[in-house]
Amino acid sequence: MSTHKLFLTLTRHGQTSENLAGILQGQSPGLLNATGIAQAEALRDQLKAADYDIIVCSDLERTRLSAQIINQKLQLPIVYTPLLRERDWGEYTGRYIQSITESPSQFPSSIENADQLAARAEQFIRYLLANYDNQRVLAMGHGYFNRCVQALIEQRTVHDTPRWENTELRTF
Repeated sequence: MSTHKLFLTLTRHGQTSENLAGILQGQSPGLLNATGIAQAEALRDQLKAADYDIIVCSDLERTRLSAQIINQKLQLPIVYTPLLRERDWGEYTGRYIQSITESPSQFPSSIENADQLAARAEQFIRYLLANYDNQRVLAMGHGYFNRCVQALIEQRTVHDTPRWENTELRTF
């Protein structure tokens, strides 16, 4: 029986104007605002290249730019993957969070549901184990999907997993 070991640090992209306004970005590109750029620069200055072997990053623009900023110092390979994308909010993409009154059980079918998110989180972990076994991975993702990955690792529900702040680090 083979033993897999994964050293994973998850982080979230810097703030976007949509984050600040409370808009569901989902899988739209999103652009960092001035605060988001400053957050990514502060994270860059905090991280040490010796702590990581690779950056695995969502392929959405807000994460790509955040990863490129932190990598100015780290100089690590960056691999982009759609597995780390934010929840697909379907027809709710672009809406204000406060305007959503339906419970998750009433969400339209265009929205990625809890089972689909859990399956993608598991697929992401399997991808890391298959490709980066025994490596130290810094993964740049998104608030809600990072919660899904953390919930899977810690075997808890997403609702029992704390929200992620922009550029927050959590290590597993």
